[in-house]
Amino acid sequence: MTTLSSGFARARRWLRDHPLAFDATLAFCTLVAMICGSFTDPGDGHGPPAFGARTPELFSVFLMTLAAAALVLRRRRPMRILAVTAALAAVEYVLMDPSAPVVMSTVIALYTVASRTDRPTTWRVGLLTMGGLTAAAMVFGSTPWYSQENFGVFAWTGLASAAGDAVRSRRAFVDAIRERAERAERTREEEARRRVAEERLRIARDLHDVVAHHIALVNVQAGVAAHVMDKRPDQAKEALAHVRDASRSALNELRVTVGLLRQQGDPEAPTEPAPGLAVLGELVTTFRNAGLPVEVACADRDRLPAAVDLAAYRVIQEALTNVRKHAGAGARAEVSVVRVGATAEVTVLDNGQGSAGRRPGAAPGGGSGPDGGGPGDGDEQTGGGHGLVGMRERVTALGGALTAGPRYGGGFRVHAILPVEARTGEPDRPGTAGGTGLRR
Repeated sequence: MTTLSSGFARARRWLRDHPLAFDATLAFCTLVAMICGSFTDPGDGHGPPAFGARTPELFSVFLMTLAAAALVLRRRRPMRILAVTAALAAVEYVLMDPSAPVVMSTVIALYTVASRTDRPTTWRVGLLTMGGLTAAAMVFGSTPWYSQENFGVFAWTGLASAAGDAVRSRRAFVDAIRERAERAERTREEEARRRVAEERLRIARDLHDVVAHHIALVNVQAGVAAHVMDKRPDQAKEALAHVRDASRSALNELRVTVGLLRQQGDPEAPTEPAPGLAVLGELVTTFRNAGLPVEVACADRDRLPAAVDLAAYRVIQEALTNVRKHAGAGARAEVSVVRVGATAEVTVLDNGQGSAGRRPGAAPGGGSGPDGGGPGDGDEQTGGGHGLVGMRERVTALGGALTAGPRYGGGFRVHAILPVEARTGEPDRPGTAGGTGLRR
């Protein structure tokens, strides 16, 4: 039984892949059915039909052959094939008595038209065919007009129209379901690609913050050690200890960040939490050890959502790194984090007097470059000037705003407003960052 069913399945697939062969087979079967029907005498209606009671005329066989041959092209020219078969059936009714069942080919042609056109066309063509052939059978046939053979013509043609319309509706329904499934699959793939791109951008920002901060501190402390190595070896040893601590912290944070890229089955990544305001004191200590006095005023540091907490920490880290690199000797920094309603405001101020070549946008109102930075953008030495760009992207991704620019009387100010309810994944809106759009 399994072998038989698999054989039928293979034959069905082959016929579906070769529609012309299927139509030729259907035309041959229709011709056989019409010839067999032409040997049947319906009688006077009081008894069963008698097979072999009559023999079809040669002209009737010719008409049946033409009608069956026309069905081979029913998919390519459905309306023309319907017209040809209907005309041949009408000629059979008019000229031959009793008539041969040439109308069988018309039924198949009408089904093809109904399954391949719209419903209004099916109604018009179906009613015209049904009415025309039924009228021809009633008027020119030898049997009374009310005989069952005449109404059978009406019933079979109407059934062909209804069946074809039902098949067309089902095909449209299946195609719609398939299209929705394909569209949903494409949407899922696009969403997955978008999430991957966002995650890559987030990891790139984290890597930039970690590397820029710690490498800047290592550079400063290494310079101090080299400067005092001969005259003050104890101070050089302390500077090298700070270099060791900063490099260890950089390695730990890089390990945590890169651990997010591991695949299933890779060695387990560290489970340390992401940095936040809870460890702000340790961050400030590293800058103080590097010679930058920092004053901190931070309230409710443990009550912010995780995404907002991380963003606030990274903004402070990047802003203090820029102060250390660009503010010049004797600069001081102030950091404040306060809750204002449904937002958290992060402010980093400094009183540095760095040169225009190292502190972009020395004049109030922004610099000369496309991002507000002048030709001497300081970050060009350490990564292409993406410090403020990265901060602005991080803040606006949460639905917040960032302003950055020179202070009146000297120094620089970075101010970020972060919503407590973070809207992560929201697309950046031009102008949301506000301020000067400077790059450091």
